[in-house]
Amino acid sequence: SRRASLLYARSDALLCAVHWELVTRGYRCLGAGDRAGPDERKSELLPAGWQADPELYTLRYQAQDDSRELLLKAIMVDTSMILNVMDRSSLQVADVTLNVADYVDPAHLGDFHRAYKNMEELRTRIVSGIISPFKTDKEKDNNKESKPERTVPTTPRDYDPLRIPPRQPPLSREPPWPSPLGPFAVGGEDLDPFGGRRGGMIADPRRSGYPVPGIDPSSGLPSRLPPGAVPPGARFDPFGPPGSGAAGPNPDHLPPPGYDDMFM
Repeated sequence: SRRASLLYARSDALLCAVHWELVTRGYRCLGAGDRAGPDERKSELLPAGWQADPELYTLRYQAQDDSRELLLKAIMVDTSMILNVMDRSSLQVADVTLNVADYVDPAHLGDFHRAYKNMEELRTRIVSGIISPFKTDKEKDNNKESKPERTVPTTPRDYDPLRIPPRQPPLSREPPWPSPLGPFAVGGEDLDPFGGRRGGMIADPRRSGYPVPGIDPSSGLPSRLPPGAVPPGARFDPFGPPGSGAAGPNPDHLPPPGYDDMFM
């Protein structure tokens, strides 16, 4: 019938597109059928009798470098074409199903330029469905597009330009000396008396590591001057009874154990 002949013409057109895609990807057609015939040779053309059975197309392809041979079977089921491809050496199988109406326009079968539609989608499905699965890892790596390498920023990851001063990079080392205010600094000076470390075994409030602020006359002195009595920056000579100022540590406060000498 006319409807059947139209359907066969559409399936023939779709198979021609599949054949052309295989040829452009480095394959050549050996012939039709499951078995090799006499005087076969690789060709870019479809062999004679390729459309003898419009419901089952059977074609054999071989790579140009003879690395593999593929057996293609295209089965028509209603309006769909099922492509089944097997690598005859490894017996690996791949398949894809194509809807004929999505890629062939029956109104323009006589014009090659208008007979096909959605060609980019058709090409992608053919390649990903029945060509790429048979490529080796080396071939896949050669076909990959070169991607720009990810650049590593030269600035430290923990750098914050809005923070003053910048935070310490995470890979920097801590200073070798312990903090004089650290809770575990007790006894450090006894272990290293010449190292300038703080934190002896005997508690000394004047050597605890906390800075002792100087006296600001303008802030007022208890029982002497009220706040604001001396302008900032004015010359000020300390006054008061001798010994009332802040003197240094008295040696008698911390005498050696068992030492009792009043003249020392």
